[in-house]
Amino acid sequence: MRIENMEIYLKDIRLFARHGVMEQERLTGGDFTVSLRLRLAEAEGAVFHDNLSDTVNYAEAYQLVKEEMGRPSALIEHVGGRILSAVFERFPQVSEAEVEVCKNNPPMGADCRGAAVCIKAVR
Repeated sequence: MRIENMEIYLKDIRLFARHGVMEQERLTGGDFTVSLRLRLAEAEGAVFHDNLSDTVNYAEAYQLVKEEMGRPSALIEHVGGRILSAVFERFPQVSEAEVEVCKNNPPMGADCRGAAVCIKAVR
């Protein structure tokens, strides 16, 4: 058997951050949810031999997301782009990545669960 690809998925990471176009958003901050999906082209060592070096340590991926979310930006699009750039820099085994950044309570007067962007990138 050959593994065609494998994905690591961090779902609905809940973080407090200071992102937004309005100054008040960056001052008071708000709740965000981030999901990260990482595709690995070669994962046989992890799947068949229990080898951590052949996969992505999801605790390190979480820390990377947390660090990027800690740097304020006007746009969540920019935050998502920074997360993807950091993923490709830190994890050479990742061939594709997708990030969703959701502002859980956007200040737009709408009754919704959040406003989000989803960005997918390939190496």
